[in-house]
Amino acid sequence: MAIDRTPVLKRCRQLGIDPVVLGYTTKESKRQPARRRKESEYGMQLREKQKAKFIYGVLEKQFRSYFKRALAMEGVTGENLMSILESRLDNVVFRLGFARTRKEARQTVSHGHITVNGRRVDIPSFRVRPGDLVAVAPKAKDLLVIKSALVSNERVSVPAWLEVDIEKLQGSVLSLPTRDQIDLDINEQLIVELYSK
Repeated sequence: MAIDRTPVLKRCRQLGIDPVVLGYTTKESKRQPARRRKESEYGMQLREKQKAKFIYGVLEKQFRSYFKRALAMEGVTGENLMSILESRLDNVVFRLGFARTRKEARQTVSHGHITVNGRRVDIPSFRVRPGDLVAVAPKAKDLLVIKSALVSNERVSVPAWLEVDIEKLQGSVLSLPTRDQIDLDINEQLIVELYSK
């Protein structure tokens, strides 16, 4: 299995992403803004694809298969792609506040600490559907990682397509996310143009 070991904050600077989007907090520093040459159309398209892959922690092969699936679905391809990426189990765990970052959410799922509809799921790329109940497994409710994530994510708002019950450590998927419910600064149309070449 391939692992992306790129330093997170360095990659955020390269792609122009605010680390807060990924769940990281940083001290404000007085860095000089990077000087960039005028970017070509291809460069802009590639940067948007890399940004989406980095935010969701998906490698190229899997991202391409998500694009093919989005292309086969009815509706706008770019919006379908974003909906597919948002409905990954590791992202849902992050959005519900059971993990501080998407990487931490992926590890929590991989270690079997999350259940979907009462069944343990250890595949981070598992796609949730409307009506699914995502919960912390009974044995994992006392884990320090999950407790600290809940404390640090108290002020984070849960998207409208999800509903969370902090007392029971569970959340439900009300519907699949629409593009206006996804608060990421990604121009998915550029990704579609890149893959359409």
